[in-house]
Order: sequence, then C-alpha cells, then structure tokens
Amino acid sequence: MSAKFQELIQSERPVLIDFFATWCQPCKVQSSVLTTVKANIGDKARIIKIDIDQYPAIASQYGVRGVPTIAVFKKGELLYKESGVHDVNRLTTLLNSYV
Repeated sequence: MSAKFQELIQSERPVLIDFFATWCQPCKVQSSVLTTVKANIGDKARIIKIDIDQYPAIASQYGVRGVPTIAVFKKGELLYKESGVHDVNRLTTLLNSYV
C-alpha cells in the first residue's frame, strides 16, 4: 500500500486523504461530509480514505495522532493536515484553493 499511496499523492490534482478508523464516531460524520464535498468539487480533486488500523505505517509516517485527520497532497507535497471533523464549506474551499 505504501508504494501505491506514494503514487496517489504524486497527482497533479489535489488529493484529500481522510485518515479514519471504523470505531470512530466523528469519522462517520466526516465521511458523510466528504460525500457532499466530492459532489461539490467533482473531478478537480480526489478523496481517498485510509483506515489507520489497516495501514498504521502510513498514519505514523504522516504523524496522524487522532482521527479523523484530513491531509491534502499535491505533487507529493503535504499542503494541509489537521485533525477533527471539517465542515463541507471549509473542505470545498480548501480543495478549490489548491486546484
């Protein structure tokens, strides 16, 4: 997965990574928010979910200490990372600023 992850974040389009856990209640809220964000931004950015329990090495590599954590990459560069639930407008604006 790590090589595939590196390939994903090298994209010319912004890639939003949602680091989550299946047992995390706020992560479920974030997931429904991301569905709306995806509808808002269409193909301008990608949204990928990474389960920290399945891929702890990736979470550790990027310093994910709590879930949900949102990270945005473009051309392999980490442009944004913050824990907590984000609202639709904030994430839509954030992604549009990196397009």
